Amino acid sequence: MSETDATTKDRSSVRALLRLWPYVRPVRARLFSAAFVAIVASCLSLVFPLVLKWMVDGPVTDGDPGGVWLGALALLLLGIVEAVLFGFRRWLVARPLSSVEAAMRADLFRHLQRLPVAFHDRWPSGQLLSRATTDLMLLRMFLAFPLTFLLVNTTTILAGFVILLLQDWSLGVVLLAPVVPLVILCSLFESKYSLVARQAQDQVGDLTTVVEEGVLGIRIIKGFGRHRSQALAFRALAQRLRATELGKARLLAGIWALVMTIPELAIGAALVLGTVQVADGALSAGTLVAFLSTALALRWPVESMGFLLAMSQESATATERFFEVMDVQEEAEPSDRPTARQAGEEPPGLPESGDGLRFEGVSFRYPDAEPDSPAVLDRIDLHIRPGETMALVGATGSGKTTLTALVPRLHEVTSGRITLDGEDIALIPRPRLRELVSVAFEEPTLFSASVAENVLMGAEGADEEALSRALDVAQAGFVGALPQGARTEVGEQGLSLSGGQRQRLALARAVVGRPRFLVLDDPLSALDVHTEALVEGALRQVLKDTTALVVAHRPSTVMLADRVALISCGRITAVGTHQELLRGSEEYAWLMSGAERDREPGTAEDTEAGADVVEESVR
Repeated sequence: MSETDATTKDRSSVRALLRLWPYVRPVRARLFSAAFVAIVASCLSLVFPLVLKWMVDGPVTDGDPGGVWLGALALLLLGIVEAVLFGFRRWLVARPLSSVEAAMRADLFRHLQRLPVAFHDRWPSGQLLSRATTDLMLLRMFLAFPLTFLLVNTTTILAGFVILLLQDWSLGVVLLAPVVPLVILCSLFESKYSLVARQAQDQVGDLTTVVEEGVLGIRIIKGFGRHRSQALAFRALAQRLRATELGKARLLAGIWALVMTIPELAIGAALVLGTVQVADGALSAGTLVAFLSTALALRWPVESMGFLLAMSQESATATERFFEVMDVQEEAEPSDRPTARQAGEEPPGLPESGDGLRFEGVSFRYPDAEPDSPAVLDRIDLHIRPGETMALVGATGSGKTTLTALVPRLHEVTSGRITLDGEDIALIPRPRLRELVSVAFEEPTLFSASVAENVLMGAEGADEEALSRALDVAQAGFVGALPQGARTEVGEQGLSLSGGQRQRLALARAVVGRPRFLVLDDPLSALDVHTEALVEGALRQVLKDTTALVVAHRPSTVMLADRVALISCGRITAVGTHQELLRGSEEYAWLMSGAERDREPGTAEDTEAGADVVEESVR
């Protein structure tokens, strides 16, 4: 996730920040207006020395109290106008910059939903969270303050030096002397600070990942008494981040000290030279007061440049991190054809005749796998007839879950193709594909929402009748006993429910839309035998009206299927009915028998014993 030092060093901060323009363009009028107002307000501070010059050389020298009071009133009015203008600038930028931040956050979240599953497998969630929160907050602050005041301060400094040179060119040259060393120092600071800023922001992402894992995995941590080791791991990351932040602070303190010291030395030299000129009569006292007042008015614009450059570097890094995610290619769609639901129609039902679900020479290798590594799935050929239920059986690691993930295109096949009623799924828009295919995974995921909202995610626009039917199929009668029934909030990850309850709600979500194709990855593994029997009875009615692929580990689940496919080492090695495979496949009989796992399948004794055990268990 992090860039290399060389890449970070070579990149242009300006080029990175310019990528924000599409988001800033809609509010550019208010931002430019705010910048103009700030420039006017800042330049008003340069009028103060001119009023002082008039007062010293005029009313003060002539002993005119009325003139002094008039000058004081002018200074007071200038101060009030300056304060009002700066407040107006703040009002101008507050609302539009909040909308910019909200738009960027919404785009990032939308983009994350459209990225392939392989991306989410690689990226830690904490890195994504830090980009959506901390980084976007930095960018809003940059647009509100540093961006404006880099322009304002630059304009003020240029206008101030013009005034200084017009008042006395020799003293102006003295104050201009530090410009070259300051530019060199700021350039060196920028190159070093950008590296440390990127490192710190990446470490914040790592720390966020650890916090998230610690919260979501609190039951495991407490169950195994690992709170101390987790705390030590967190402390190590926090100390690393602290060291990086201290490095940033040292760099910022160093540049701030130099940016403050060098101009102060120049002002001191100008003061000595100006005093000598006043003593010689070559310069009026009012001019010297005005010159020094102008120089002092330029102190903050000059001294704040180090701080503004630091914030700009952090913002450039935040922009890079934001667009690192946004630049990742989304899942490609074959066409922009609207789905049935978008067109106001019902999804097409199961045709009277079709080709069902077919795998043709399907091979799959994960995108980040080594080129010479073996494929997870190798030349899979499998045909599930229309209206048929096929059980997929295999040992752990044989590729069952990966095969089921290919049907809704959570991963793309490396070679070969998968068809639904003769149509290649690679040519079906994902929204339409996921209307046709419904899934339930072995590890059920619920969201911080009500039971009804979690279940109805399986079918947009489904009504209460569909919800009730789906809960009945999943034997989720426990919902009625919840405090608010189906409107009860289940909490984050659904951890307020038992594993079996979560699995039943996930199954209800899969069947609520009466899907044309159904993919179930061991959907009953967390159920007790009595509930499992009830769910299987209701599920049989659903499976009559759909084409289904069901990953099974137990004989009772296999009995839901019309036929069984045995997968071994990423290849389909046998297809047939349950009884046929029991008698004809040693591996299948061994898997179904529940025999001791230290005995390898392969003997006639194993096959016959396994077949007898399974037949007895499913009678």
